[in-house]
Amino acid sequence: MVKKKEVEQNRNIDSKDNGGQDKSNRIIFIYRIVVSIIMIISIILVYILNHYGESKEVDAMFNSNSISVGNSYNSNGIVDETLISNTTADTNTNDDGIHITSEENLKKLNDWKLMLVNYENTMPEDYIPPLSNIEDDRQFDSRAADSLIQMMLDMNSDGINHIWAQSTYRDPNKQGHLIEESIQEYLEEGKTQEEAEALTLRSIGEPYKSEHNIGLAVDFNDVNYAFESEPAFSWLMENAEKYGFILRYPADKEDITKIKYEPWHWRYVGPEYAKEINNLGMCLEEYIEYLKNN
Repeated sequence: MVKKKEVEQNRNIDSKDNGGQDKSNRIIFIYRIVVSIIMIISIILVYILNHYGESKEVDAMFNSNSISVGNSYNSNGIVDETLISNTTADTNTNDDGIHITSEENLKKLNDWKLMLVNYENTMPEDYIPPLSNIEDDRQFDSRAADSLIQMMLDMNSDGINHIWAQSTYRDPNKQGHLIEESIQEYLEEGKTQEEAEALTLRSIGEPYKSEHNIGLAVDFNDVNYAFESEPAFSWLMENAEKYGFILRYPADKEDITKIKYEPWHWRYVGPEYAKEINNLGMCLEEYIEYLKNN
């Protein structure tokens, strides 16, 4: 009887020991699971925080590079340096495929020589370019006037004497009068008001939307298509870029410039830009977009 009680006691003790061991094993197992879950959550949080931080940096860079070029000029035609991004991005896109304009190109886009004035880019209404006389009744941007004069003198030296600047700087008020005169001429030819206005805007920019208003455009000779067959035109096509001038409205770019082909209209952009624009086969609008996207 005593032995039977001892056996039962030993069984109870063993049962308690086994139960305690099982409980310990379960606690250790649960602990390991909890630790693993915490580690996984930590890894996920670190990834999210890092990715979010990079995204904010990209957004900041992208937003700073999206400044409108036209708004970078103040009323004096001087670049507002506060609008130039201080990013040092050197590539076209980041890892997410977002275009980033390089710092060098941002400075080019804000260069007064590349000021884009056209049907959708209006110059500041209080902007008055610095002007110098190239003739008694002709003015040009004083920063480019010497280049225009030297180009015409060199044409004379090469035997081309039939050349003169017919139209250079025009104030916006005069631009408005030219538009009114052109519309009236088309009306007298039998065009409707709508047709007359549309035809006029194909050759004359509205006030504050004409390159003549910023003093960087010149129309040569009689301002007609006969100029294309004159020696002066051939000389300009070969040499004008050396002096910083480009044919502003090429025949194959009418759908972009929205201005009909004008062999007499030349625009100063500076020698560096003129050569690059010609080498790329672009008009000024295309070149501006090229700089924005590179």
